[in-house]
Amino acid sequence: MKIGLSLGYSGSKMALPMDTVLLAEKLGFDLVTCAETYGSDAITPLAYIGALTKRIRLGTSIAILSARSPANLAMCAQTIDAMCGEGRMVVGLGTSGPQVAEGWYGQPWGRPNYRLRDYVAIMKKIWKRDGPVTHDGKEIQLPYPKDAPSSSGLGKPLKSILHGNASIPVYLGTDTELNIRMTAEVADGWLCMNWVPGKTDADYRKLLAEGLAKRSDGKTLKDFGIQAPIDVQLTHDIKAALATAKPEIALYVGGMGAKGKNFHVDKMVKRGFADAAHRIQELYLSGRKEEAAQVVPDEYVDESGLYGPAERLAQRYREFADSGLTCMTVRKPSDEVMHVLGDILRRQT
Repeated sequence: MKIGLSLGYSGSKMALPMDTVLLAEKLGFDLVTCAETYGSDAITPLAYIGALTKRIRLGTSIAILSARSPANLAMCAQTIDAMCGEGRMVVGLGTSGPQVAEGWYGQPWGRPNYRLRDYVAIMKKIWKRDGPVTHDGKEIQLPYPKDAPSSSGLGKPLKSILHGNASIPVYLGTDTELNIRMTAEVADGWLCMNWVPGKTDADYRKLLAEGLAKRSDGKTLKDFGIQAPIDVQLTHDIKAALATAKPEIALYVGGMGAKGKNFHVDKMVKRGFADAAHRIQELYLSGRKEEAAQVVPDEYVDESGLYGPAERLAQRYREFADSGLTCMTVRKPSDEVMHVLGDILRRQT
């Protein structure tokens, strides 16, 4: 199992922890990823990072579908890959939620399954350059239809001028059973937000296998990437470490989404913590954020991360690796944590 560094998105000031990125590359980390919501974008920082590094792969996790047309994201990805060294770029794509898609990007939520299918298909056609690109999808058409609203009727199929890398991998951040199957059918990997060894992994592997069975290229689960964010804290006080993770969990379960449509609530429910999930959302939406954080169960936090002294981190790392996860990404790790993870990587090679 490989390890990646997740930088997320910016706060109120734009800053990149380049010392941490350079240390990650030195220690053998495979990947560095950037994210976006409604502030900094996920693409621009990767170009900067790529110019200052030599080997580490550059990924979006996630680039939001509604932020760009598929042609634009394909262009961004192949440009960075060409400038920074072919084979370094990894596109992680997802839909975010309706509030962000329609409230910030001004794009319709539409039908995410069809929209993701169309988006991936168009990007791969652009990179392959087999001919001028056309796509008659259920959600996205290229060229823009002549009879569509505000169309000039003059759109024509075009072929990328840049001869880029035709094999840029695409990972999809999906969560429903339908979309997980679709991810395995059309993409190169899956960005999972809910990978728990011994609890969710078996069901997920089954869904992925069902999607892979629909492919015609022979790809199997052994060839398919599964990446998940994992919190890692080096400590002898495990309970205190678990407590530090709870406010952010409460933020996502309680505040990231509408009351009736919150993917993070659904995630907690699927893992067997329905009562806690609904209570956290209720408290958070009423402004009682600290109380909401206190409701997050210790078990929920511990089973999805690496917490404890170095020996326990190594043990938990092996559990995740043995469960089929191919890359774990860590966010805001201390230098000490990074060195422990680097030691784990060296011992497994």
